Amino acid sequence: MALSLQEQLLKAGLADKKKAKQVRQQKHKQAKAKQKHKVEETNEAKLAAEQAVEAKKAKDRELNQQAKLEADKKAVAAQIKQLIETNIQPKTGGSKGQEDVVCNFTDGTLIKRMYVSPAVQKQISQGKLAIVKLAAGYELVPMPVANKIAERDQACVVYRADNISVEDQKSSTEEDDWYGDYEIPDDLNW
Repeated sequence: MALSLQEQLLKAGLADKKKAKQVRQQKHKQAKAKQKHKVEETNEAKLAAEQAVEAKKAKDRELNQQAKLEADKKAVAAQIKQLIETNIQPKTGGSKGQEDVVCNFTDGTLIKRMYVSPAVQKQISQGKLAIVKLAAGYELVPMPVANKIAERDQACVVYRADNISVEDQKSSTEEDDWYGDYEIPDDLNW
Protein backbone atom coordinates (compact mmCIF):
# COMPACT_ATOMS: atom_id res chain seq x y z
CA MET A 1 0.00 0.00 0.00
CA ALA A 2 1.24 3.48 -0.80
CA LEU A 3 2.41 5.74 1.98
CA SER A 4 0.90 9.19 2.53
CA LEU A 5 2.93 12.24 1.73
CA GLN A 6 3.47 12.90 5.43
CA GLU A 7 4.79 9.38 5.99
CA GLN A 8 7.03 9.66 2.93
CA LEU A 9 8.52 12.94 4.20
CA LEU A 10 9.09 11.40 7.65
CA LYS A 11 10.75 8.33 6.12
CA ALA A 12 12.99 10.50 3.93
CA GLY A 13 13.99 12.60 6.93
CA LEU A 14 12.67 15.86 5.49
CA ALA A 15 10.19 16.32 8.36
CA ASP A 16 10.27 15.31 12.01
CA LYS A 17 7.60 13.54 14.06
CA LYS A 18 6.98 16.54 16.29
CA LYS A 19 6.15 18.82 13.35
CA ALA A 20 3.91 16.16 11.79
CA LYS A 21 2.02 15.75 15.07
CA GLN A 22 1.47 19.54 15.31
CA VAL A 23 0.09 19.66 11.77
CA ARG A 24 -2.29 16.74 12.49
CA GLN A 25 -3.50 18.41 15.70
CA GLN A 26 -4.02 21.73 13.90
CA LYS A 27 -6.07 20.06 11.18
CA HIS A 28 -8.10 18.16 13.80
CA LYS A 29 -8.81 21.42 15.70
CA GLN A 30 -9.91 23.20 12.52
CA ALA A 31 -12.24 20.35 11.61
CA LYS A 32 -13.79 20.32 15.12
CA ALA A 33 -14.22 24.10 15.14
CA LYS A 34 -15.83 23.93 11.74
CA GLN A 35 -18.30 21.28 12.92
CA LYS A 36 -18.98 22.83 16.31
CA HIS A 37 -19.29 26.50 15.36
CA LYS A 38 -20.08 26.07 11.70
CA VAL A 39 -17.22 28.42 10.95
CA GLU A 40 -16.16 28.39 7.36
CA GLU A 41 -12.47 28.49 6.76
CA THR A 42 -11.41 31.09 4.23
CA ASN A 43 -8.87 29.87 1.84
CA GLU A 44 -6.94 32.85 0.47
CA ALA A 45 -5.48 30.87 -2.40
CA LYS A 46 -8.94 29.77 -3.50
CA LEU A 47 -10.27 33.34 -3.31
CA ALA A 48 -7.29 34.67 -5.24
CA ALA A 49 -7.80 32.01 -7.92
CA GLU A 50 -11.51 32.89 -8.23
CA GLN A 51 -10.69 36.59 -8.52
CA ALA A 52 -8.10 35.84 -11.20
CA VAL A 53 -10.66 33.81 -13.15
CA GLU A 54 -13.23 36.63 -12.91
CA ALA A 55 -10.64 39.20 -14.00
CA LYS A 56 -9.69 37.01 -16.97
CA LYS A 57 -13.36 36.63 -17.95
CA ALA A 58 -13.86 40.41 -17.80
CA LYS A 59 -10.76 41.01 -19.90
CA ASP A 60 -11.89 38.40 -22.44
CA ARG A 61 -15.33 40.02 -22.65
CA GLU A 62 -13.73 43.41 -23.29
CA LEU A 63 -11.43 42.00 -25.97
CA ASN A 64 -14.37 40.23 -27.63
CA GLN A 65 -16.37 43.47 -27.63
CA GLN A 66 -13.48 45.37 -29.22
CA ALA A 67 -13.07 42.65 -31.85
CA LYS A 68 -16.81 42.82 -32.59
CA LEU A 69 -16.66 46.61 -32.99
CA GLU A 70 -13.73 46.29 -35.38
CA ALA A 71 -15.57 43.63 -37.37
CA ASP A 72 -18.66 45.87 -37.52
CA LYS A 73 -16.55 48.79 -38.79
CA LYS A 74 -15.03 46.58 -41.49
CA ALA A 75 -18.47 45.31 -42.49
CA VAL A 76 -19.83 48.87 -42.82
CA ALA A 77 -16.78 49.90 -44.87
CA ALA A 78 -17.29 46.89 -47.15
CA GLN A 79 -20.99 47.75 -47.58
CA ILE A 80 -20.13 51.34 -48.47
CA LYS A 81 -17.49 50.24 -50.95
CA GLN A 82 -19.90 47.80 -52.57
CA LEU A 83 -22.65 50.45 -52.80
CA ILE A 84 -20.27 52.90 -54.47
CA GLU A 85 -18.72 50.40 -56.86
CA THR A 86 -22.07 49.01 -58.03
CA ASN A 87 -23.65 52.45 -58.55
CA ILE A 88 -20.82 54.54 -60.03
CA GLN A 89 -22.10 57.01 -62.61
CA PRO A 90 -19.88 58.06 -65.52
CA LYS A 91 -18.28 61.48 -65.24
CA THR A 92 -18.57 62.21 -68.95
CA GLY A 93 -21.84 62.33 -70.83
CA GLY A 94 -20.54 60.40 -73.82
CA SER A 95 -20.89 63.28 -76.29
CA LYS A 96 -17.72 63.61 -78.29
CA GLY A 97 -18.20 67.28 -79.19
CA GLN A 98 -18.44 68.53 -75.62
CA GLU A 99 -15.50 69.45 -73.49
CA ASP A 100 -15.44 68.58 -69.82
CA VAL A 101 -16.05 71.35 -67.31
CA VAL A 102 -14.60 71.72 -63.84
CA CYS A 103 -16.80 70.83 -60.91
CA ASN A 104 -15.36 72.28 -57.69
CA PHE A 105 -16.41 70.87 -54.32
CA THR A 106 -15.08 70.90 -50.77
CA ASP A 107 -13.82 67.89 -48.87
CA GLY A 108 -13.52 69.09 -45.30
CA THR A 109 -11.32 72.19 -45.59
CA LEU A 110 -9.84 71.28 -48.98
CA ILE A 111 -11.23 72.43 -52.30
CA LYS A 112 -11.19 69.58 -54.81
CA ARG A 113 -12.04 69.53 -58.49
CA MET A 114 -13.45 66.94 -60.81
CA TYR A 115 -13.79 67.17 -64.59
CA VAL A 116 -17.28 66.23 -65.73
CA SER A 117 -19.47 66.78 -68.76
CA PRO A 118 -21.93 69.71 -68.69
CA ALA A 119 -24.87 67.28 -68.49
CA VAL A 120 -23.37 65.55 -65.45
CA GLN A 121 -22.61 68.90 -63.83
CA LYS A 122 -26.27 69.85 -64.29
CA GLN A 123 -27.36 66.60 -62.61
CA ILE A 124 -25.00 67.31 -59.69
CA SER A 125 -26.34 70.85 -59.25
CA GLN A 126 -29.95 69.63 -59.44
CA GLY A 127 -29.30 67.15 -56.65
CA LYS A 128 -29.69 64.01 -58.74
CA LEU A 129 -26.06 62.95 -58.24
CA ALA A 130 -23.79 63.18 -55.21
CA ILE A 131 -20.02 63.06 -54.88
CA VAL A 132 -18.74 60.35 -52.54
CA LYS A 133 -15.27 59.46 -51.35
CA LEU A 134 -13.82 56.09 -52.29
CA ALA A 135 -10.33 55.00 -51.24
CA ALA A 136 -9.03 55.62 -54.76
CA GLY A 137 -10.66 59.03 -55.19
CA TYR A 138 -14.06 60.61 -55.71
CA GLU A 139 -16.99 59.08 -57.55
CA LEU A 140 -20.51 60.06 -58.57
CA VAL A 141 -23.52 58.08 -57.34
CA PRO A 142 -27.29 58.67 -57.53
CA MET A 143 -28.85 60.52 -54.61
CA PRO A 144 -30.79 57.50 -53.16
CA VAL A 145 -27.51 55.58 -52.97
CA ALA A 146 -25.83 58.58 -51.34
CA ASN A 147 -28.60 58.55 -48.72
CA LYS A 148 -27.90 54.88 -47.96
CA ILE A 149 -24.19 55.60 -47.71
CA ALA A 150 -24.83 58.57 -45.39
CA GLU A 151 -26.85 56.30 -43.07
CA ARG A 152 -23.77 54.11 -42.66
CA ASP A 153 -21.06 56.80 -42.63
CA GLN A 154 -21.79 60.50 -43.14
CA ALA A 155 -18.10 61.28 -43.82
CA CYS A 156 -18.11 59.30 -47.10
CA VAL A 157 -20.64 61.63 -48.74
CA VAL A 158 -18.54 64.64 -49.73
CA TYR A 159 -20.94 66.82 -51.71
CA ARG A 160 -24.72 66.88 -52.01
CA ALA A 161 -26.57 69.71 -53.70
CA ASP A 162 -29.51 69.39 -51.33
CA ASN A 163 -27.24 69.90 -48.28
CA ILE A 164 -25.77 73.06 -49.75
CA SER A 165 -29.20 74.54 -50.42
CA VAL A 166 -30.24 73.88 -46.81
CA GLU A 167 -27.11 75.65 -45.53
CA ASP A 168 -27.75 78.58 -47.89
CA GLN A 169 -31.32 78.81 -46.64
CA LYS A 170 -30.13 78.89 -43.03
CA SER A 171 -27.70 81.72 -43.74
CA SER A 172 -30.31 83.71 -45.68
CA THR A 173 -32.87 83.33 -42.87
CA GLU A 174 -30.26 84.57 -40.38
CA GLU A 175 -29.72 87.65 -42.54
CA ASP A 176 -33.48 88.18 -42.85
CA ASP A 177 -33.83 87.96 -39.08
CA TRP A 178 -31.16 90.62 -38.60
CA TYR A 179 -32.92 93.02 -40.97
CA GLY A 180 -36.31 92.15 -39.47
CA ASP A 181 -35.97 94.92 -36.87
CA TYR A 182 -35.96 97.64 -39.55
CA GLU A 183 -38.99 98.84 -41.43
CA ILE A 184 -38.90 99.02 -45.18
CA PRO A 185 -40.57 102.18 -46.50
CA ASP A 186 -43.12 101.68 -49.24
CA ASP A 187 -42.96 105.18 -50.71
CA LEU A 188 -39.42 105.23 -52.10
CA ASN A 189 -38.93 107.26 -55.24
CA TRP A 190 -36.07 106.34 -57.47
